[in-house]
Amino acid sequence: MPEVNRSAPPPVGGWTRFVTARPRLALLAALVITALAVFAGSGVADRMGSGGWQAPDAESSYATEVLAREFPASQPNLLLLVDSGSVTVDDPAVAAEAARLVERLEAEPGISGVGSYWGSESPALRSEDGHEAIIAARIGGDETTAGETLDRIAPAFAGERGPVTVSLGGPVAVQHEMQTIIQEDLLRAELIALPVTLVLLVMVFGSAVAAMLPLGVGIVAILGTNAVLRGLTEFTDVSVFAMNLTTALGLGLAIDYALFIVRRFREELAGGADPRTAVGTTLRTAGRTVLFSALTVAVSLSAMLVFPQYFLRSFAYAGIAVVLLAAAAALILLPAALVLLGHRINSLDLRRLLRRRRKATTGPAGAAGTTAGAGTASGGSAAASGEGADASPGRGWARLGALVMRRAPVFAIVTTAGLLLLGLPFLGVKFGTADDRQLPAGAESRIVQEHMRDGFPGSPGGGLEVLAEGQGSPAEYADLKERIERHPGVQRVDGPVAEGPVAYYSVLPEGEAVGEAAQQLVRDLRSMPPASSLDTSVTGTAAVLVDSKDAIADRLPWALAIIVVVTLLLVFLLTGSVLIPLQAVVLNALSLTAMFGAVVWVFQDGNLSGLLAFTSTGDIETTLPVLMFCVAFGLSMDYGVFLISRIKEEYDRTGDHEHSVTFGLRHTGGLITAAAVILAVVMVAIGTSRVTNTKMLGLGIALAVLMDAMVVRSLLVPAVMKLMGRSTWWAPAPLRAFHRRFGLSEGEAAPAGAPAPEAAGDRGGPGGGEPAAESAPETSAPLAERPERPERPEPAEPAEPAEPARR
Repeated sequence: MPEVNRSAPPPVGGWTRFVTARPRLALLAALVITALAVFAGSGVADRMGSGGWQAPDAESSYATEVLAREFPASQPNLLLLVDSGSVTVDDPAVAAEAARLVERLEAEPGISGVGSYWGSESPALRSEDGHEAIIAARIGGDETTAGETLDRIAPAFAGERGPVTVSLGGPVAVQHEMQTIIQEDLLRAELIALPVTLVLLVMVFGSAVAAMLPLGVGIVAILGTNAVLRGLTEFTDVSVFAMNLTTALGLGLAIDYALFIVRRFREELAGGADPRTAVGTTLRTAGRTVLFSALTVAVSLSAMLVFPQYFLRSFAYAGIAVVLLAAAAALILLPAALVLLGHRINSLDLRRLLRRRRKATTGPAGAAGTTAGAGTASGGSAAASGEGADASPGRGWARLGALVMRRAPVFAIVTTAGLLLLGLPFLGVKFGTADDRQLPAGAESRIVQEHMRDGFPGSPGGGLEVLAEGQGSPAEYADLKERIERHPGVQRVDGPVAEGPVAYYSVLPEGEAVGEAAQQLVRDLRSMPPASSLDTSVTGTAAVLVDSKDAIADRLPWALAIIVVVTLLLVFLLTGSVLIPLQAVVLNALSLTAMFGAVVWVFQDGNLSGLLAFTSTGDIETTLPVLMFCVAFGLSMDYGVFLISRIKEEYDRTGDHEHSVTFGLRHTGGLITAAAVILAVVMVAIGTSRVTNTKMLGLGIALAVLMDAMVVRSLLVPAVMKLMGRSTWWAPAPLRAFHRRFGLSEGEAAPAGAPAPEAAGDRGGPGGGEPAAESAPETSAPLAERPERPERPEPAEPAEPAEPARR
């Protein structure tokens, strides 16, 4: 067997050569591509929709489309609330002004089905106090076209008009105002998140130069995703809400990946490797974990593609694009920047100012001790993990891991019970539809809808429509009306209104427009025995909700199957274990209980509504839990991969199960916590939105991320792995053979003929957790992680060549 020179750097691999051969050219190309992405993605929000909660293939969608085409007045999406002031709406001057408004509205291009109280004298269009009335119309076209039409006509109709005051409402106005507010809130969230994130990154890395790199990766990912979404709007509907996810994941995952890669690179430099070799080792080790993590997150988000609602599909489009672009930037652009920066990655280390101040205060002896205890200014794991200046980085996490495993049954039971208890409110969840109450209280379109809801009889806009198609006789139409009226929960039936072979009935249900009684009425109407020559379809707000819930229930098993099966496969490829993938799925799901419980307790039940400035509707929009599950599950897997990969590599090196768990927690606990806190800051900034669904998304995922990092990864995972013991790593022989051939690993495989790590006396790789790279000698691990070794100096840093040696 030939002798292996384990201190000699390995040949540069193809991928590393591709990334690092011409780093300036790579960064220049990235700059050009980013500039093109800015141009391509400009105006993307204006082309997005603010709906997408309906299933397009549902019965209610079909009936709505037919009614909008054949009877535009039956499906008004623009409402003009006319306030007559001190006189009633029947005053002659008010009626004359209303007639002028109706005439002008009918003359506007793109407007059809104009009707009003003054033309129909319908009591449903007149407020109960007689001082307000409605002019209704339909704006044609898709959401973008309708929004443009609304912008065009609003200045001519809204405001003081002679003896009346006109306000604009209706679904088009609500959606358009929601879209505008989301864009404004997203800009504000970015202005909040970026500086706060930069400060946190400086605290984590120490070096201001190193802290700028994750932000650069995130900006590239966000701008690239905006360009992708802009292209998709040419072919399909995309929800404006997806832009919030683009910002959150673009910053959050870019920071996660850059933290992992920059940390490893700085450790390689601290061990004496030159920049190009350090980048090669980083890509072959940490780079593999980043790629693997990106795949797991993308799979979780891709599960939303199985749902028909474009609201959910939009988050899949945005999420997959931003995850892959963040990973690509971290694995291509970031290494090129690291090659050029080299040891300058540690420039502008703000912690040196504190150390110098301590030197001036404590004198030379104290200064030496402080420098030794400060960890690795040149990139040791303390800096990169956010663990602070400590003579033994991660020692606190190691002590925590040891404590948890000594009392594993207690921690496992108490933690699991606590998470389940926090999730109990979700058992009382009620699903509903998003409406104007998503908007802030002062929004004009919301005010119009509230006036209609509270001051007009019969809850206008909340009724049902029964579409009847076929060559029906007058007797058959009359019989159908009687059968509708006989259903429990029907308050009034108007119609039929017929046009050729198509007719419709307006049905006003008793009680809440989308309550359980109204939903049951939809099901009852659909189960009516068909008439001999009439085919019926039911639509309306309650019908849309019923169809949305049914569509999600039908597709949810497929989405869960995609997430679970692919997650099991990917985690098996990483670990070679059968039990760890099962553990990962169960614990990830358990980590989300607090989020779901909080969503119901806060946003459905209305607790903290005053503090968070939102209006509770008493239910949760049907698609939100699905979206939050897919996003939060993917992020949990992201952190799980970082922890499991470290534990696995150390177990492969030592065969000591408990030591490996403690080791993995020690060397990733700070990193995961820092990443989770930064991502939570971004999500909380998103959660400051004035739109309730966006607020719920941001604050809910922030809670899930923190619970996963600080409770599940820190307490539950070590406890469960202790209880499972060495059986954690079990797999049947055929699967072990499969993993040896196709498995993935953060560590580097030894060349043929090399002794096993144990036999070679190989120690853990830089930062611990990865096997030592063949490109670096054994000294590549941070010195502070090996206090038993004799003191030896580290390479002097260009910025401060006279800095004392560290342990």
